[in-house]
Amino acid sequence: VPRALVPVEAGDGAMYTALLPQEEQVDVLERLDFVLRNISELRKEVEELRSTLQHLAAEIVGEVRSHLEETQKVTRRRRFPFPRERSHSTGSSSIYFTASSGAANTDDGESEGGYSTANAESDYDRESERESEEGEDEVSCETVRTVRRDSLDLVNEDETHLTLDSSLEEGLGQLLQQADRLHSGDEQEKREGFQLLLNNKLVYADQKDFLWRLARAHSDMSEITDDTDEKRSYASDGKEEMEIALQKWDQSAECHQWYAVLCGQLAEHESIQKRIQTGYVFKEHIDRAIELKPEDPKAYYLLGRWCYQVSHLGWLEKKTASALFEAPPTATVQDALQNFLRVEELSPGFSKAGRVYIAKCYRDLGNHSAAVLWTNLAAELPVNTKEDAESERELEEMRSVCQE
Repeated sequence: VPRALVPVEAGDGAMYTALLPQEEQVDVLERLDFVLRNISELRKEVEELRSTLQHLAAEIVGEVRSHLEETQKVTRRRRFPFPRERSHSTGSSSIYFTASSGAANTDDGESEGGYSTANAESDYDRESERESEEGEDEVSCETVRTVRRDSLDLVNEDETHLTLDSSLEEGLGQLLQQADRLHSGDEQEKREGFQLLLNNKLVYADQKDFLWRLARAHSDMSEITDDTDEKRSYASDGKEEMEIALQKWDQSAECHQWYAVLCGQLAEHESIQKRIQTGYVFKEHIDRAIELKPEDPKAYYLLGRWCYQVSHLGWLEKKTASALFEAPPTATVQDALQNFLRVEELSPGFSKAGRVYIAKCYRDLGNHSAAVLWTNLAAELPVNTKEDAESERELEEMRSVCQE
């Protein structure tokens, strides 16, 4: 209880007197006792609330696990009653850009239209499907375990930190392999791959290799859908994903490459002015991708397409570019040829369309014998992509002209 201080001059014999009378002192003590009881009750309520939150987190984990397992079961039930034809439809007919084409790129573990046989009902494929189903289960279970660890971090975050990082890395590796396999498949498999990545976005949204594959899946969906609005929507969403990724991973060649591809797909539905403007963006990011990963044949293929299209711009497009920009885009057939030849140097037989473009470049440059040679070389390759199928028609016309 506070006491009144006697002045120092009073000496050692000074006495302290109470500021409050006895009745008020008793009242203060009762109030203090009331406060202490309330603090004790509040502490119990906090403990109960913490226990309730942990129980709620466990229920959420259970619901997520059930949802993921059900999604994987539905995916595995999707089967075709007839042999599936592989259609790597990731090409683009835009003036300045193309989505993708060519053989597998083994440098980054990404499949870009390899030459696999389309016998979907063979023993090998059935065995592969069983293995992929097991892989899907592992990825699903690993994802649930990861979410559970995130929830239990409320209890002891330090003890689970190292285990969490290890499990995330292992689960991500399995997921990326499965996404690459589905990306190189037919349209239905591309859709499954897109849904698979969406289901795991919450867990791996901060992983670079996951994000550019998710953007690639958006590009696939934009390419295979027939609805114009859906095409634009998929391309726009994928472009936004890459804009966020590039803010953090500007040194990723894949991020730059797929950002360029998605910009091109989105510009296909825009005006001439917008397409020309996007052409500069496309070239900038493809150049950056080549700078970061100079051994990637796909990047040179995309650049070759851009150079060839720019070298064949029409009068209206050239006038529009000159009116809008001080330095209109410039490229020659020779520039395009050098890039396509670089593709063949890095990955011989990368794509049928690539060899057709080489033949066209030699034709435009007046080298008839080289055009005939590359026309014959292109005819040796199978049709693996939508763009290959389109180039097949040009190939037949060129072979007829060369024979004449």
